[in-house]
Amino acid sequence: MLAMVLQEIGGPLVPEERPDPIPGPGEVRIRVEACAVCRTDLHVIDGELPQAVYPIVPGHEVVGVVEAVGEGVTDPAPGTRVGVPWLGYACGHCRYCKTDRENLCDAPGFTGCTRDGGFATHLSAEAAFTIPLETSLDPVATAPLLCAGLIGWRTLRMAGDADTVGLYGFGAAAHIIAQVCRWQGRRVFAFTRPGDRRAQDFARSLGAEWAGGSDEAPPEPLDAALIFAPDGRLVPTALAELRKGGCVVCGGIHMSDIPRFPYELLWEERSVLSVANLTRADARGFFEIVPRAGIVTRTRPYPLAQANKAVAAHRSGTLQGAAILVP
Repeated sequence: MLAMVLQEIGGPLVPEERPDPIPGPGEVRIRVEACAVCRTDLHVIDGELPQAVYPIVPGHEVVGVVEAVGEGVTDPAPGTRVGVPWLGYACGHCRYCKTDRENLCDAPGFTGCTRDGGFATHLSAEAAFTIPLETSLDPVATAPLLCAGLIGWRTLRMAGDADTVGLYGFGAAAHIIAQVCRWQGRRVFAFTRPGDRRAQDFARSLGAEWAGGSDEAPPEPLDAALIFAPDGRLVPTALAELRKGGCVVCGGIHMSDIPRFPYELLWEERSVLSVANLTRADARGFFEIVPRAGIVTRTRPYPLAQANKAVAAHRSGTLQGAAILVP
């Protein structure tokens, strides 16, 4: 197998030929069909996640086919198409796992962070944490749904029944969730980097009622603001645009420090929430609505050997949609 390995923080991804992984008890070996590049992969590369181990094969938006199963695995069976998301393992016995909050597990495992991920031709995964996918799905189009879609979905759900939703950072997650919002009948206001007219046009093409820079005020107050950009300065900015009782939901695993802000911005029952990982129930719920919502992902495929080029494209912030590595 070929794997693109991050040997040290800040280093390039280096190609390595390895033996195909042998699945252990409870595991499956998956032949990767496509793996999307995520903002979290950049955090792993940049050493911004303390739980990450090195060397590591990044990648946690994986679509592939089960090739072999380990001891005790009856499902999924060989030949099954599955997805492999960020949460790759949960202990099953801590207080959070026992209360259906496995996303907060005390001893989790993360794909492409604490265990090798999908920037490779093959990977091993915990069978219980794979997501069954229809064989008719396009692997390239589906890959971004495994994190950008799932985390975006959980972020939107935490906003409750908000009617007017602001999306800060119009990248892979926002371009999916904008479509979900429109399908649900919500109104979408999109916030991009100041002056990024191309991204604003893209947002409007996906149903955003208004699109402007993050330094601009929307035409009316928001019921909720979903922040996908890893910039803590956006928290007080978004709070200032909320109606009474509105919420800001931070959808990223890492964010720069939030600057001081006056209590006045939080008063009148406004709130700030964060999203941590996801659950298998999130995945089941999201993939049930994907075909009904008619979600179309914007993707740009790259050969696996060009992983560094794909990462650079994602980092630039100019890529509309998601970069996808294809073995």
